Amino acid sequence: MAAQIQRIVTSGQFSLDGGTWDVDNNVWLVGDEREVVVIDAAHDAAAIEEAVAGRRLVAIVCTHAHNDHINAAAELADNTGAPILLHPDDDVLWRMVYANRRPDKALHGGDVITVADTVLEVLHTPGHAPGAVCLYAPEIGALFSGDTLFQGGPGATGRSYSSFEVIIDSIRDRLLVLPGDIVVHTGHGEGTTIGGEAKHLDEWIARGH
Repeated sequence: MAAQIQRIVTSGQFSLDGGTWDVDNNVWLVGDEREVVVIDAAHDAAAIEEAVAGRRLVAIVCTHAHNDHINAAAELADNTGAPILLHPDDDVLWRMVYANRRPDKALHGGDVITVADTVLEVLHTPGHAPGAVCLYAPEIGALFSGDTLFQGGPGATGRSYSSFEVIIDSIRDRLLVLPGDIVVHTGHGEGTTIGGEAKHLDEWIARGH
């Protein structure tokens, strides 16, 4: 039986470049009754641990290291013994939150995480952040896009360590080549599909965000 997808929404603040904003984050759990992966441990370690519900936590995967996506990761790791996984290109952002702690394992494009007999393929998709990744799970028709792709366009690129040109290359070359019926599970808000977004690429490029 393929892994199941569970979403919980946690609330807190995102801070960068001297600004702070209230945000709601999607925390994704992928697994079965025995084991699970958490994608983006945001804001509330206790709520996430409750959703894990005693299952073996295989890994805490960070799609990128903006504070609102990692600020519950250390506590969750301490409470469960699970390793924290992050692309090394996001080290500069990680250190803004955790000056004295390193992630437990580096993520790279092409890596594979297996949970509940289901493969999550790591796609390096820089742009929103240098080490941003997405997780592609073809067996369950899912892409976990972090803040790289949303319903309506790319993730924000107006702050430090981001690039609109780079995120467009990532989306065009690594995401929009996936099957159109793949469901995109985003870092904030409601989801979409690859096919639903692919037709708008030229519009995003023209508007510049």
